[in-house]
Formats: sequence, C-alpha cells, structure tokens
Amino acid sequence: MSVREIITNPYADQKPGTAGLRKKVAVFQQPHYLENFLQAIFDADPRLHGGTLVIGGDGRYHNRTAIRTAIAMAAANGVRRVVVGQGGLLSTPAASHLIRSLGAAGGFVLTASHNPAGEDGDFGIKYNVSGGGQAPESLTDRIHGISLGLTRYRTVDGVQVDLDRRGSQNVGELQVEVIDSVDDYAHLMQSLFDFDLIRDWFKDGHRLCFDAMHAVTGPYAQRLFVDLLGAPATSLLNAIPLEDFGGGHPDPNLIHARPLVERMHGADAPDLGGASDGDGDRNMILGPGLFISPGDSLAMLCEHLHLLPGYRRGLAGVARSMPTCRALDQVARALDIPCHETPTGWKFFANLLDAGRVTLCGEESFGTSSDHTREKDGVWAVLAWLNILAATRRSVQDIAQAHWARFGRHYYARHDYEDLPVATAQALVQALQDRLPDLVGQRHGELQVSQADSFAYQDPVDGSRATNQGLRVVFADAARIIVRLSGTGTQGATLRLYLERYETGDLGLETGAALAPLAALADRIVHISQITGRSSPSVIT
Repeated sequence: MSVREIITNPYADQKPGTAGLRKKVAVFQQPHYLENFLQAIFDADPRLHGGTLVIGGDGRYHNRTAIRTAIAMAAANGVRRVVVGQGGLLSTPAASHLIRSLGAAGGFVLTASHNPAGEDGDFGIKYNVSGGGQAPESLTDRIHGISLGLTRYRTVDGVQVDLDRRGSQNVGELQVEVIDSVDDYAHLMQSLFDFDLIRDWFKDGHRLCFDAMHAVTGPYAQRLFVDLLGAPATSLLNAIPLEDFGGGHPDPNLIHARPLVERMHGADAPDLGGASDGDGDRNMILGPGLFISPGDSLAMLCEHLHLLPGYRRGLAGVARSMPTCRALDQVARALDIPCHETPTGWKFFANLLDAGRVTLCGEESFGTSSDHTREKDGVWAVLAWLNILAATRRSVQDIAQAHWARFGRHYYARHDYEDLPVATAQALVQALQDRLPDLVGQRHGELQVSQADSFAYQDPVDGSRATNQGLRVVFADAARIIVRLSGTGTQGATLRLYLERYETGDLGLETGAALAPLAALADRIVHISQITGRSSPSVIT
C-alpha cells in the first residue's frame, strides 16, 4: 500500500455548521475539496488514529465516490477499522447508534438531509463524535481552522472496496467491514417497542402508509414494517433509494409528501401515515384527514411513552427547541418532570441526553427522538406512534382530541421565505432586533407583548452560552411570533417565521384560519412583505 501526501490549497468557505458541510455536488467534485475537509477532521481529532470509524450516507448522488475517498484517506491516516453500511447506506440515526454500540472514535455521515439530490443537487458531510452526536462547536471551529491552513492531505492510491458485498476487506492495515445497514438498528427498535402487540394490531386489519421518499429509510421500512411487523408491502411508498430521490424533495411535510397526504385524506385512508426525509432523521405523522404538527406529536408522545417497553421507567425530563410550540411544556408540568428549552440544533439535546437529564426531545422542523440515539429519528417516531395506537386501541384522531381537551391546543405553523438575498434577510432580522425593546407592553387587540428578546441559552451541563438564537415576540401564554434565519440551505437565505396561538376553547379550527390574525399581526411587526417584497411565504408547514 502506497501512502501519498498530496499538495492542496485551503478552501476558506469550508465552515461546517451544526448540520455539517453542505454544498452543491459540483463544489464537492472540485479537485481536493472533500479531501481537504476530511484531512482537517483527521488532524483535528486524534482519537481516529488507531480507532474505529463508521461511514455511511443517505444514498444521494456522489455518495459512493465520497465514501471510497474517505476510506482511502482513513487508511492513510492510521484508522484501524472502518465500518460502512452496505451500498454506502446508513440512516443518520442508525449511524449514530452504530458509533455508540461499537465504541467507535467517530463517524462520517454523508448527507444533505432533506435537500434535493442528483447531479445538480446538494451533497453534504458531517462528523459525529464518539458519543454518536454531532461534533461540538469547539471541534467544528478547530476543523475549520485547520482547513484554512492545510497544504497537504494523506491518501492511498488504487483503493478497491466493494460496497455491495458484506464482510471484511483490507486496505493495507485498515480493516473495512461492510455490514447490513439495517440489522443493528432493527435490533435496537425491537428492544424499545412491543413488536408482538403491533403485529397483532396489523393482523386485526389496521393499516399504515409510510413514504420513504426514495431516500435512505426505504430498506429500514421494508425490514421493520413489512418483514418484522407483517404490514403488507403496499404500506410503503417510494421505498427504493435513488441517487436523485426520484426527482423529489425529500422533506416530509405537507407540500413535498403530497402523495402520502392525499392518501391520508382519501375515503379509504389508513390508520396511520408517516414519512421520513433524505437521511432518515425527520418525520411527519398523520391520521385519517388529520396532520399532527411536530410540536403536538412530541407532546402526545410525551403523554403516552410510558406505555412502551423501552420507556416504562418513565421520563427523566424532556426538551424542545425554542421555536417548537409549547405543547410539550403543558405535558411536562402534568408529569412533574423538567422541560428544557434549547436553541435549534441537535447537539444541545445531545448534552442533555448524555447527562441523563432528558429521555425525549424534539424540534419543530419534524425532528423527534429519545435517549436511544444522539440524532433525531424518523422511523423511531413512526414506530412509537404505531406502538401507542396498538397499546391504547385508539385512533390518531381520538388521541389528539383527548390530548387537546386535557392540555389545550397550540395552533402552530412555520412560514419559510426561501432564496432571499442574504443581505435582505440579515437586514430584516437586524431591524426587528433593534425594535424589540420598544415592543414590550404594546397591545394589539386582545394580545399584549409580554416579552421581546433575542433568545440566549445557558447549557446546564457544560455551562456554555449560546446567543442570538432567534428573535421572540411573546404574548404571555396566548401566542408567540418567532423569527430566525435557517442554516440548512446551500444558496441564498431562508427566513423562518413561526406562529403559535394557544387555545383552550376553540379546539377544532382549521390551522390556517386559526393563525390568520396572528400572521397579519406578524407582518405588521416584522415588516416581512415591506422589506422582502414577498406577499406570501414559499412554504407553509
């Protein structure tokens, strides 16, 4: 085996965020671009030398090429063992579980999450550390700093690894083990949920429809829902992973999962509808004619999770991201358990999970999970709902209505304004931030502003402080308006406006109608149409 050091120039824009490095495929295909980033990781984390590295991705275009590059560089940088999913596939939560169960030094997760794929689409990579969670900011800053001054990377020429053949292969002294992508994850799910009870629920004629969106969760859904639980194969939509995700946008929401939504609103709708995204960490939950918002789903899971085998011990605590609706807070108070409000970004949950302070966590962007892994987990969420339906013998509609009757209902929506000029989006946020002190005490009809601030978070585990995590305009318990910029796109800027209205009386309103007055008020306060020129959002979820 011949190890080479190749001279390269640093790429100053390789700044990984909490979601990793995401760019267009063409950017990653530039000579030395991916290699520069990977070498910076090898240099930044010495635990990889002599350790085990997990590698896998969501199967999008450029996935296999990038994995072979990573294996060649792992061999040249002294990694002892690489474990890679068959065909290069590993869902993000499955990769996190593997890192934890194998005691690996870390993992390369190749994904751009819910972003479109294909030759002209997006690609991404993130580094998960030995605990299975996303690299902390201190490490990503170190990686970035190294990448700026890097002038060489180490690789091995002529690496031939068959990603489709399970078993061990060698690249010099590096052992490469290709494993079944689903096995370990399926065993984990069977330890958490009552598969016999769910199987009986299916035998009684209950039905599921799950949309894998031609992304990574297709094989997971086939193994779990069809092979192990006995659901008919017709329960699955778009279950074959494709490099371009079938030309679709693998974001499980009411817009991009339209075939599933239409089926769940049809005359012969199944009992439960679910979908997951490109890398398997997001979820959408529907009942017949009913969309369960991510915040409501999180709260309803919190209310019922103790019924499931893996959670009968109860919940140590729960956590939600700040923009997520406050439905979870109501349940936490009833259960007398802590409820943490964190910035957006799963790494904040990972700290709480590692410290044993929370069992369940979730965010408004369709992400939910528990302490079984250190990533959000779409298939887990669908299985949890299946188990709750089987254990209670109630419908999604019944569970939702009973929950709202007990705790009240948080009408909630997110308005995304996509592909804005970066300068325009930043100017809007700055202008609102400057006005925040003047908003406190203002009355708008029946609503009075009780709080207006820029959210900051003091981590109770490590004491670190995160600032500028979103702008809040709060009307006590009655409503909230939140504004923040998203960091998951690859071009332009995405402005996100979150609307939340709490009701204990009118529980059966249509969400759009319930939030229309608040949306109009938000435009007057935030000046979105005035500053951006947009009369409506790009997407409402």
